Amino acid sequence: MSSRTALTRRHLLGATLGATGLFIAGCSEQAASFSGIDITGADYATGFSLTDHNGQARTLADFKGKAVVLFFGFTQCPDVCPTTMTELAEARRLLGADGERVQGLFVSIDPERDTPEIMKQYMASFDPSFLALYAAPDQLAALAKSYKMYYKKVDGPTPTSYTMDHSAGSYVYDPQGRIRLYHRYGSGAPALAADLKKLLAG
Repeated sequence: MSSRTALTRRHLLGATLGATGLFIAGCSEQAASFSGIDITGADYATGFSLTDHNGQARTLADFKGKAVVLFFGFTQCPDVCPTTMTELAEARRLLGADGERVQGLFVSIDPERDTPEIMKQYMASFDPSFLALYAAPDQLAALAKSYKMYYKKVDGPTPTSYTMDHSAGSYVYDPQGRIRLYHRYGSGAPALAADLKKLLAG
């Protein structure tokens, strides 16, 4: 992740989602109990139809009974992406046996470089249960729009040394496959684990 632009985008997205979260929180006592932004009932981030790094077609229905945490990123991301995936792996560990009921998903925004084999190795470096998902460029653009997620290719000194500017945050689904929370980047593993525990208990 690079540049001041990315930080600005994250702040803008956080502010927008934050406003939504405050509105919903005013209507529900349960909303206030979460560390993440409660977006229960949102008309975006409602699902996907993608292929995982093993070549298997995937939708949210495949993970029914589990809390799902989905993050958009790319394997050559220097800081935001590995930090987020590390925190997710730690949150899963903090949950003990309940961690088996948490599914981490990583959607690549860099289909040009993120091959299935590269993504498989990348996921294994965090947690072997995590799955990376990929889509063709046109499909990815539509998916990002349906998640209100920003990403943009940023040219580097050579054609292959580009980076990706993108909004940073994780979408959290309950075991019934309903979108429930948006966790801002840097929220920390304990906060995420606490929210996941509540969703799993529900």
